Amino acid sequence: MGWILGLLVLLFVAAQAWVRLAPADPGQWHALPETAMDRDLEGGAIRVIPAYPDTLARLDAIARATPRTTVLAGSPASGMTTYVTRSAFWGFPDYTTVGQRGDRVILYARLRFGRGDFGVNRARLDRWLAELG
Repeated sequence: MGWILGLLVLLFVAAQAWVRLAPADPGQWHALPETAMDRDLEGGAIRVIPAYPDTLARLDAIARATPRTTVLAGSPASGMTTYVTRSAFWGFPDYTTVGQRGDRVILYARLRFGRGDFGVNRARLDRWLAELG
């Protein structure tokens, strides 16, 4: 019975390590959808807002101030930035790409693991936009 418990603990630790340490390929995650309009997705959300000269820089400051959020690729100066925000307990990564296309800024948040995110990505985008004003 003890070896079964030990095996379960080992599987739990391995899953936790994979979620936290799996490499993130910017080529896969640093992208915006081809067509963008406000939508809630099963594991994410898309928001589109008007672009002003300082919108990307202001959103960058808001994103960087978000707990457990780091930059995966890009910058406001390049016109597109992808952020990784990890959940507090499990460390699940969610990817949010913010980029400008013409006179619009597109925010695209999605999960990496699983199918549903319980509205976490949608809530984060809506929080960032509320802070943006």
